[in-house]
This record gives sequence, C-alpha cells and structure tokens, in this order.
Amino acid sequence: MKAIDIINIMNKWAYPILIDEWDNTGFQIGDPNRQVSKILLALDLDREVLEKALEEEAEMIITHHPLIFKPIKSIVYNSYKEKLIYDIIKNDIVVYNAHTNLDLAKGGVNDTLIDLFGLKNAEPLRTTHEESLYKFVVFVPKSHANTIRKVLGDEGAGFIGNYSHCTYNVEGIGTFMPLEGTNPFIGEAYNLEEVEEIRIETVVKEADLKKIVNKVIAAHPYEEVAYDIYHLLNKGNIYGYGGIGNIDRMPLNKFLDIIKEKLDVDRLMVYGNINRDVERVALCGGSGASFIFDAFKKGAEVYITGDIKYHDVQYANELGLTLIDAGHYNTEKVILPVIKSYLEKESEGLLSVKIYDKMSPKCIFY
Repeated sequence: MKAIDIINIMNKWAYPILIDEWDNTGFQIGDPNRQVSKILLALDLDREVLEKALEEEAEMIITHHPLIFKPIKSIVYNSYKEKLIYDIIKNDIVVYNAHTNLDLAKGGVNDTLIDLFGLKNAEPLRTTHEESLYKFVVFVPKSHANTIRKVLGDEGAGFIGNYSHCTYNVEGIGTFMPLEGTNPFIGEAYNLEEVEEIRIETVVKEADLKKIVNKVIAAHPYEEVAYDIYHLLNKGNIYGYGGIGNIDRMPLNKFLDIIKEKLDVDRLMVYGNINRDVERVALCGGSGASFIFDAFKKGAEVYITGDIKYHDVQYANELGLTLIDAGHYNTEKVILPVIKSYLEKESEGLLSVKIYDKMSPKCIFY
C-alpha cells in the first residue's frame, strides 16, 4: 500500500480535527507515495526504534508521540534529533504519529483504558469537541440512485445510532438547460430538459463531509452536480480527555491489584487514602494531572494517570481524591495492540504490523 493510503486509514479513526491546538502530530516525514508492506509501531521514535525498523525492513514507523513537536530551524548532523531525522530521511522511512487525536478518538487511548478496567456508564473527564452533523442532499437521475446511495453509505454517511446507510429519498422532476460548451449526460444544448430524479438526503459527520462530497461528485453522472449542505442542531459524538465511570464497589487494595494485572506492571505509586472502598473511577492515559479537578467534580474517588508531581498530590489530597500514578508509558502502551489490529483489518491483510514495546528511556526500580 502507499503510505498516504495508510495515513488516510489512520485519519479515518483518529480524526485530524481532534488534534489539540498545542499539539503537532500527523504525517511528519517521508514520501506519501512510498510503497509500504511493513510497519513498526512504538510509543516514541528514538534511535533504538529506527534501528529496529531497519532490522525488520519496515518502510514506515507509526508512533503515538510526535517526533517533531517544536519547530526545527535546520537539519544538520550535529544533534541527537537532527541526526535521527537525517537518517530517517536517508533510509526513506515514512513517519506518522497520532497523538491527541488518538487520545480523544472513539476506541483510542482512553476508551481502551475504560474497556480494560470495565468502567460502566463512562464519559469523558473533560469534553473538548462536540461533533457537528450535517444534512447532505444530492439530486440524482433514477438510473444512478443506487450507485450514489452505496457511495454515501460506504464512505460513512447515514449513521444513526447502530444503523448505517440511512437515507431518505423523494422522487421529483429536475429541469435544466445545457448551454454552450457543455457535454450533458442527458439532453442536448439549448433544450430545456426534464428528468426524473431522486432527492437523496442523509446525515454526515463533520470529519467526513469534504471526503463524501468529493466521492459523490466523482461517482455522479452529471457534469454539474446539484447538492445542498445544511448544518444541523443535532449533535454527534462527544470527544474529550480521559474518562470516568463506575466499577462494582470494592476495597481499593483489591482494585490496585486489578490495575497492576491489566497494565502488566509490578508497582504503582498511590497517593492519599488507601483504606477505602471505591466505585467511581477516573482515568487519563499519559500525563493527566491537569484534569484532577475534573475528576473531583465528577465524583471520582480515585484517579489513575501518569506523571504526578508533588503539588498535584497536595491538591488531590485537599480534594479527598486518591491518586494512582501508573506511569505515562504504562497508561499509553495499551493502544499499540489496538492500532495493530485496526491496521491489519483495514488493510485486509496487506500490511505486516509489528509492535516494538519499549520504554524510553528505560526505568529501573532499584
């Protein structure tokens, strides 16, 4: 597959519109037309990951964290990152990452953690994006109505709850007069034509709108396609950082053992009251200290995240919230098998995807 096709597959899941304004992520290095058969997945891209990619003869590296985060003024061979970028380019490796958009995406980092711990009635800790919905209406000759309906449904239009390919269709008469320089599918120049047409309308998500309009135009038989777009007050999916939900009430000590088992870790750093029962659990993959108050506001008794600092502990203690620092790496590594399964399924087996599960830099408990 071409690299750009793989990137489009990822963008279909981790929508670029979900990327936070402070973030820099996406297609970062390489040729979009590079043929790719092997991909290496990792949380971060460092020298060790590049060497592993070369060893595996992978043409593409996909990471969660961006390699290029701050602006680069030059690429010369005299610093760690510049040398790394230089060698990536020299070896014709494609680099793509999905960061905040994968944190927020349905089935992304935080949803994976929610499923892992079995949180019920879960919702985001802090909502950042409410998906806009649009009504897309297109007028089609009856002979091509089925074709256009299939294009709409296959490209993601017409989802209502657990139903796909939902459209509403009305028959009518379309009129038009082809003028000079036209090559009409039906009729002749300067004749007022009447054609039996179908008005097809459906619901389209904001992230899919541009793609669907282009696909319909490409499949439509007319030179000039008549279509309307209406912004709806209906709301689509809600996206946000972290998650909060309920578990069956149990002693915190028992829940800590479950966390260690699910995340495959030997140790957790726990701050606050540990002699308590818990039912309301908040979590955020990676570095989630900025959502401590959100967890408190939504009634959490414990909050699982990473990168907890001294003053974060003091603040949570004042709120009566128990903090569990499972580590930035450990709360995000869970997404790698999910990406692997997704790419293998969406590529219909054309891609070989390998996970390089490493902590960088390595942490040793002494």
